[in-house]
Amino acid sequence: MIETDMIKEQLPDITSDTSSQKSYSLRWVGMEGIAVPLHLSDKDAVGQVINSSTSIYVSLDSVESKGIHMSRLHKNINQLSTLKLAKQSLDKLLRSAIKSQEGISCNAKVRLEFDVTFEKSSLLSKNSGYQSYPVAINGEASLDNTDYEYELTIPYSSTCPCSAALARQLYSQQIDQRFEGESISKQELLNWVQSAQNSFATPHSQRSYAYLKLKLKQGELLSLKSLITVLEDVIGTPVQTVVKRVDEQEFARLNGQNLMFCEDAARKLKQYLEQNDSIVDYWIKVEHQESLHAHNAVVMDQKQQVLDTKL
Repeated sequence: MIETDMIKEQLPDITSDTSSQKSYSLRWVGMEGIAVPLHLSDKDAVGQVINSSTSIYVSLDSVESKGIHMSRLHKNINQLSTLKLAKQSLDKLLRSAIKSQEGISCNAKVRLEFDVTFEKSSLLSKNSGYQSYPVAINGEASLDNTDYEYELTIPYSSTCPCSAALARQLYSQQIDQRFEGESISKQELLNWVQSAQNSFATPHSQRSYAYLKLKLKQGELLSLKSLITVLEDVIGTPVQTVVKRVDEQEFARLNGQNLMFCEDAARKLKQYLEQNDSIVDYWIKVEHQESLHAHNAVVMDQKQQVLDTKL
């Protein structure tokens, strides 16, 4: 039987034994799409295990080295399966990735992609359901610094203000035609409004999405559930899970009181992000998937900059 140590001695190590023919460093080298389970550490979702697709890279700073040690990076990623998903564990991962390359690398980068699922209560009834949100966490480290960025997708509902105004005008015209004279019986008007035959127009609504990239203040990693909940509250019309008729009516009321063009939704998010000290930079895209058109209405923006006074 051949001993393990003898096998190790006989196997060639091209990466270590061969020098690069070209004296160039490389910015990022690594692996993408590694499957690894993660333990969510949010205080509102303790114990939740999620499946992630993880990518990890290191800089190849040594111009003499042929390449990096891929298997060592993979072993570092596997350590995440035993740790809580928190800044401390990601800091440890990035530092270990740099250390694993035996002095040929000074930087590391990781990307975790997954869907996080939270329980959501109905608006008014005593029901609840579950909703998933696509999330990515990007981390980058040098020998003395780490930075993190979130990518989030938040679905919501939006009702067009222009369409709502046009619908109100049609109702006004119908009331004017139906009721003669200067006064109207309150009960007669209520009966008319509630009649199914008198649904003359409804504003058009659309499934909408906010896509966000949020660069976090150094030393912080925010609670995902808290952040998502706040962003939904900022927009005002989050999509629902389990609904009874009372919840559906409340949802209609919320949409009626939060009429939004895509520009309105973007400004709501921008105001919150500009005032949040934990977010040092951001990029947002708001997308209203139109029910009136076959195309979408969108806004893209980023952190407030000093604008040219000529604009």
